Amino acid sequence: MHIIDNILSRSAFKTDPPVLIDIGASESLPKEWQHIAKYSVCIAFDADERKMGYIVSEKAKYKKLYIYKSLVSDKIRRRNNFYLTNSPYCSSLLEPNNESLKNWDFYNLFLVTKKVKLRSITLPAVLKELHLNKVDWFKSDSQGIDLRLFRTLGKSIINKVLVAEFEPGIIDVYKKEDKLHHILAYMDNFPFFVCDMKMGGSLRINEKIAANVFSNLQRKILNYITNKSPGWVEISYVNTFENTKMFNKRDFLLGWAFSFIKNQLCFALEISIRGKQKFDDPVFTELEKYTLRKIHVRNIFLPFIVLRKICP
Repeated sequence: MHIIDNILSRSAFKTDPPVLIDIGASESLPKEWQHIAKYSVCIAFDADERKMGYIVSEKAKYKKLYIYKSLVSDKIRRRNNFYLTNSPYCSSLLEPNNESLKNWDFYNLFLVTKKVKLRSITLPAVLKELHLNKVDWFKSDSQGIDLRLFRTLGKSIINKVLVAEFEPGIIDVYKKEDKLHHILAYMDNFPFFVCDMKMGGSLRINEKIAANVFSNLQRKILNYITNKSPGWVEISYVNTFENTKMFNKRDFLLGWAFSFIKNQLCFALEISIRGKQKFDDPVFTELEKYTLRKIHVRNIFLPFIVLRKICP
């Protein structure tokens, strides 16, 4: 994106690049980061090496990419238990809750194949090791411990995080997990708003009943003919910039870029106007005009977009 390239090419980002964290980095790093990758420092974690084959292809895209093939924990320990499951995307530091899971169609994905002891590390330790004192975009899919990992950053860093993304559960999947309601309650204490929420789920059916009544093919067909129940959610937060004294010009520019990437055009407009009032830099006038043009263009094409959805 030309406008984002112009912003991140400024000298402020050469000495203080965006810092991105991805915990539970699965098949690839977020596609949204492709617009900012070559200017950014990215730190990715995943203890289950069965799903880390993408590393080589990703490395060249970032200004710096640090890969930690270890557990991220909220406690300082050399090693932690790690539960490897049938699906590598379900492996966790927490033990799966089989008693609850047996009532759901995706029960088999969480069956533990092996319990291992793995090296663990904390986020504060990593930031210290890399001489970093901020996190601009935090993303975690840690299978049950997103919130406790986020909290280890400390309030001074959390207050200045620009985007925070979590994937908490709604149902009981892991023992003692951080669930959606825990994250909602905690984030209410900080200056963030929810900018996006995507629901995922499974069929509510007891494993034994499903195995006795349906064939494997019939069970797959069930996913298309009956509703899934919400089981987890991908939730994204954006900083409101409520305390403007806390943020410098670099933060405002990055806040605009992140909001634009998140398609939060109205909030991007707000940041550009507030930036123009706070800093004597014509770049914010340029961002304001650019955002307004994008909003107006989309307004012009809105009837065609609506018609296309109604009459495909």
